[in-house]
Amino acid sequence: MASEGNAMFDAGQGADSFMQSLPASAVVEYRQTDDIVGDARLIIESSQRWAHRSVNAALVYRNWYLGKRIAEEELKGESRAEYGAQVIVGLAKALTKEYGKGYSKLNLWYFVRFYKAYPSIVYAASKQSAPLLSWTHYRTLLRVHDDKAREWYTREAVEQGWSVRTLDRNISTQYYYRLLSSDEGNRAAEGEAKGAELHRDNEQRKYDFVKSPYIMEFLGFSTEGQPHESDLENALIANLQKFLLELGKGYAFMGRQFHLRGMDGDYYIDLVFYNVILKCYVLIDLKVGKVTHQDVGQMDMYVRMFDEMGRREGDGPTIGVVLCSETSKDIARYSVLKGNEHLFASKYKLYLPTDEELRREIEGQKTLFKLQQAERMEEDGAARADLNADG
Repeated sequence: MASEGNAMFDAGQGADSFMQSLPASAVVEYRQTDDIVGDARLIIESSQRWAHRSVNAALVYRNWYLGKRIAEEELKGESRAEYGAQVIVGLAKALTKEYGKGYSKLNLWYFVRFYKAYPSIVYAASKQSAPLLSWTHYRTLLRVHDDKAREWYTREAVEQGWSVRTLDRNISTQYYYRLLSSDEGNRAAEGEAKGAELHRDNEQRKYDFVKSPYIMEFLGFSTEGQPHESDLENALIANLQKFLLELGKGYAFMGRQFHLRGMDGDYYIDLVFYNVILKCYVLIDLKVGKVTHQDVGQMDMYVRMFDEMGRREGDGPTIGVVLCSETSKDIARYSVLKGNEHLFASKYKLYLPTDEELRREIEGQKTLFKLQQAERMEEDGAARADLNADG
């Protein structure tokens, strides 16, 4: 009985401390102006928002503790899988009879998975006032079996305020795996010297913001034929909010057909963004068809010109992305892309591929990325060897 009492105390304590840790202004907003109707509306709507958050927190806590209790019960069985299934079947029948819908075998199974995937979430929320996602968010996240990927999706959903629909799309399009730096083996080899690892992490931060392929099914193009570059640009501008979500965090749109005046003529960059996290400009040139060395050379020139003419004090080096419908191993290996940490050739797809197609595509794009970065990796390897020799 003591363990049951402790569990009840923990549940109540978690919810109480979570609510009490928030300032009063986070519960109900109050102001006094000349507009009493507006002031009253603020009080009502802020209290409704707080009520919604409170109900969500209670729902998440309830499901977590039910999952915890079922998981503990499962441990009593000698044949855990069989005994666990029996526990869920019996409990679902009893709870449904007493409380109605919401306690089916499938839901109870999700509760157990939720507890096992997030074993400390309740305690973290109560001690740190960490924001909780909705139960629908967490149920969606349970589709991700890779612990590192699920942790990343959870963190991004909280920090970026992803809706359930956005989270579902990002998981379905394997957003995490499309990030060029998601291959953890490339970022820090086991046994790497601390100084070299720090240097590498600082340089590779920008790779957290470039992915390949980009999935742009929201543009609505047919899978048959290819659009003109101008049509592609117009569609991206018309769907700018969705494109910004696909680009990733920290992007602000600066303009289209951005004008650069050179000594011998005028040049126009298709799309220009500023990333407020990296503190640098990101230039995007749209290409229909396979990327060429002329495309890469042109972007290299744009980056150099922009660094000289558009980059402000405090800005980091400009990043250039050639967004094309087909990438190339030769371009990655032999063009100015090789070893260049400021130039990228990324692929886009105008339709949502199947899981298998997307997996193959991601692996192929990782290969190209490794070819592009081969020279830098060799330099990093030599630097690590020197550090080890000095040590």
